[in-house]
Amino acid sequence: MISDGLYEVPAGKVAMIVTHLEMLERADTRDVPLPDGVAFRKVAPDVAWYRDIFDRVGADWLWYGRRKIDDAKLAQIISDPNVDIYTLSLNGQDEALLELDFCEDGACELAYFGLTSKLIGTGAGRYLMNKAIALAWAKPISRFHVHTCTIDSQQALSFYVRSGFVPYKRQVEIDDDPRLQNLLPEDVAPHLPVIR
Repeated sequence: MISDGLYEVPAGKVAMIVTHLEMLERADTRDVPLPDGVAFRKVAPDVAWYRDIFDRVGADWLWYGRRKIDDAKLAQIISDPNVDIYTLSLNGQDEALLELDFCEDGACELAYFGLTSKLIGTGAGRYLMNKAIALAWAKPISRFHVHTCTIDSQQALSFYVRSGFVPYKRQVEIDDDPRLQNLLPEDVAPHLPVIR
């Protein structure tokens, strides 16, 4: 148990509050059309495709978990038959990442969900979440879960709640700043300054 108070985060580290959310029955969704020029598709990605979309969607939010693993481990994860990966393409260019992980019996983790800046604000995020909910609950699950943190988009947590997820747990996470580990460029995520 952490006592009340302020705690110093060492230089070279990042700290975040992680909120875990779950959906224990399929949430109601409202139909939204795909924006013009946008198409939804399932992907059987190779490592290069995955790393490209992961970075373009997540670098500004310090997505680095998949940057810490080597290509062989990443290939193993994304080729697992219990992991489904989808994208939205805009005029033929992939601009979103939806990763559903069914590795836990009776559950689905919304492992990654995000759009590049080209799709933010177009309604594509709502469309993609509706697809995620439908695809997750099309399988025999009793729990759909996700987590987000305070270095993610400020809209993420409220978007998940509006989508039907309910917060149930918080954690404090401290890790090496990925920008100082050469996992991401130092100029990404300006909302979280690098402290050396």
